[in-house]
Amino acid sequence: MLDVCLLGTGGMMPLPYRWLTSLLTRYNGSSILIDCGEGTQIALKEKGWSAKPIDTICFTHYHADHISGLPGLLLTMGNAERTEPVNMIGPKGLEKVVSALRTIAPELPFPIQYIELKEPKETITLGQENLKIEAFRVNHNILCYGYSIVIDRIGKFQVEKAMAYEVPKTGWGKLQKGESVEVNGKTITPDMVLGESRKGIKLTYCTDTRPTASIVEAAVDSDLFICEGMYGEEGKEEKAKEYKHMTFYEAAQIAKEANPRQMWLTHYSPSLMKPEEFMPKVKKIFANAEAGKDGKTIQLKFENEE
Repeated sequence: MLDVCLLGTGGMMPLPYRWLTSLLTRYNGSSILIDCGEGTQIALKEKGWSAKPIDTICFTHYHADHISGLPGLLLTMGNAERTEPVNMIGPKGLEKVVSALRTIAPELPFPIQYIELKEPKETITLGQENLKIEAFRVNHNILCYGYSIVIDRIGKFQVEKAMAYEVPKTGWGKLQKGESVEVNGKTITPDMVLGESRKGIKLTYCTDTRPTASIVEAAVDSDLFICEGMYGEEGKEEKAKEYKHMTFYEAAQIAKEANPRQMWLTHYSPSLMKPEEFMPKVKKIFANAEAGKDGKTIQLKFENEE
């Protein structure tokens, strides 16, 4: 299963009840953070989740409300005695921006590995072979990306096939993990004893953008689509176009076209005090829509998972 938590749902400036943009996921002991706005550390503490297991940090873009919480977070991870490398993924200029922020966090007990995005679409695999991060370019007033976290699920282990190949039970676990085993001088590969691949888990996240075909494509078949809804009020359409953001209803239209299982809105304007008031109209466009809020959490499970 994939644990998902919206740590912060605010855009532009933090509010007493709403921290700036950040999302944390957890899977098999590893965590991925997308954006790190001001207040991310506090939101983590409020949730009771640890910063130490964060192996990868993805940045959508380099506006302050998406990255200003990074120096303090890195120091906290260092104080927690993390020594393993941390991967950072983001648009062009990643190392320059992070290095500038690290002026106030110059000494860390772990190395940082930079992965700078160059293409409109890129797929990154880190650590766990069945987990990949898919980056896709969107349309903001500076270079900006959205991300999908995809967890593939291998086919069901076929005991009868393993026994037919005389694989001892001690080798079953390796095959289920995608490793080959040697039996009587013959190599038995996982595809020889596994059924067809099963549906995995997919989470898609984007903020700070106008509607684009790339978002629709990325959100298709997602179990959860988290999308910015900067404005819910009537009459904000032109402002959304000018500053390259989205209204609630534009986000809902994307969800209608992509048909994910559910959609959460996030990245609200500071002037938007009660996003839930606008949800009835949103639900008329896409019924499985919810207004995200700080600390909103879900466990995305594989099909038929207990």
